[in-house]
Amino acid sequence: MAPTLVRLDEVQAARERIAGFLRRTPTDPADTISRLAGRVVLLKPEHLQRTGSFKIRGAANFMAGLPPGGEVVAGSAGNHAQGVALAATLTGRRATLFMPRGAPLPKRMASREYGAHVELVEDAVDECMVQAAIYAEQRGAVLVPPFDDPAVIAGQGTIGLEILEEAPDIEAIVVPVGGGGLLSGIATAARGLRPDLRVFGVQPEGAAAMARSLEAGRPVSVEEPRTMADGVALKRPSALTVAHAAALVEGVVTVTEEEISRAMLILLERAKAVVEPAGALAVAALLAGRIPGSGPAVAVVSGGNVDPMLLTKLIEHGLSAAGRYLVLRVVLDDRPGALHRLTGALAEMDLNVLAVEHHRSGVELPLDAVEVIVTLETRDPEHRLEVADTLRAMGHRVEQLG
Repeated sequence: MAPTLVRLDEVQAARERIAGFLRRTPTDPADTISRLAGRVVLLKPEHLQRTGSFKIRGAANFMAGLPPGGEVVAGSAGNHAQGVALAATLTGRRATLFMPRGAPLPKRMASREYGAHVELVEDAVDECMVQAAIYAEQRGAVLVPPFDDPAVIAGQGTIGLEILEEAPDIEAIVVPVGGGGLLSGIATAARGLRPDLRVFGVQPEGAAAMARSLEAGRPVSVEEPRTMADGVALKRPSALTVAHAAALVEGVVTVTEEEISRAMLILLERAKAVVEPAGALAVAALLAGRIPGSGPAVAVVSGGNVDPMLLTKLIEHGLSAAGRYLVLRVVLDDRPGALHRLTGALAEMDLNVLAVEHHRSGVELPLDAVEVIVTLETRDPEHRLEVADTLRAMGHRVEQLG
C-alpha cells in the first residue's frame, strides 16, 4: 500500500501549533547571488532559526501530539538532535540523543546545553537512528523520527507557508535533501497553495540517496555516503518521503563538493551568512545552473551549525575551488634584486601575497639560481592563468603547485 501523503491543512494546523517555538526568518533577496546565478535568488535563512536550523519545527510539532511529560529519544548528526533537545525542554520532557562520535563538537555541546543527555555512537547517523529505536523500545521512551513521520513533515512544511507569504511571485523553491522530510513538507505546502510552483531538491553527489530512489521508484541506499555536508549524509530515505518527492517534486539534482564549498564562501562573503555545508546546497545548485528556469527562486538555507575549526578548512577549500588561491614555484637567478623584481611584478598584477618561501639550498637547482614558493590570492581562475603566463613572459621558470 502506498504511503498516505501529508495534507496542506495538516501543515497549516502545525503552523498554529508551533508558532510559539519559532523565530521569524524572513525571505529576502540576495543581490550578489542573483547576479552570479543569472536569476533573482531569495534566501530563506533557517540558519537563523532557533537551534540554528529548521529542525525545531518538526520536533516541536511531533511533541505537540504527545501526552505531557515522559522521555523522548532521537538519533541525529546534530541538527535534529538540537531541535529535539530544545523542544523537549520547552515542553517539560527528558531527551536522550544518540549522535555520531565524529559529529561536530558545537552540535554535541549545544544538544547538551539545551538539556539533553547525549550518547555517542561509533558509526554514521544511520546507526544512531538504530540505537535510538532500540533505546525507545527498551526504556519506553518515544522515538522522534528525523524525517519519516507525518507530524515531522508537517512541521517542516511550515517553511513553505512562510515562503509563499513572503515571496508570492516566485517560480521555484530549492531545498536541501537528506532523508527528505524538509523537501516533503515544503513541497506539500507550496504545491498545495500554488500547484504551478516548481520544487527542487539538492543533494551532494556522494550522498544522493533520494535522487537514486526517485530513479529507482523506491527507497534505495547509498552504502557509504561521502560528503562534507554531514547534515544530509544519510544512507537511505523512507518510503514516506520518497512518495512525497515522487508526487510533488520537480526533481532532485546533485552538486559537487567544490560547488558546496564555493557556495559557502559566497554566502559568507556576500550574504554575511555563516552556514554549514548542508545549508549551502540550494545556493550551490543555483550557482551551478542545475535548476531549470529563469524566474525568481528561493534557496532554503537550512542550517548554520558548523564547527569553527571545520569552517576554517572549508573557507580555504572554497577559496581554492573559486580560483582564489594560487601557489607557484618560481626559479630566479641568484642575484641582488631578483626577488624584489618578482614581488614588484606581482604587485603590478594586483595580487595579494599571502606567503613567500625562499630557498638557496636543499633543492635541485643550478648554483646560480634560487627557488621561491609564493602563495597568492587571485580574483578567479582566469586571473590565475594570467599570472603564470605573465611571469613566464618575463623569463621566469614557473610551475603551479597544488
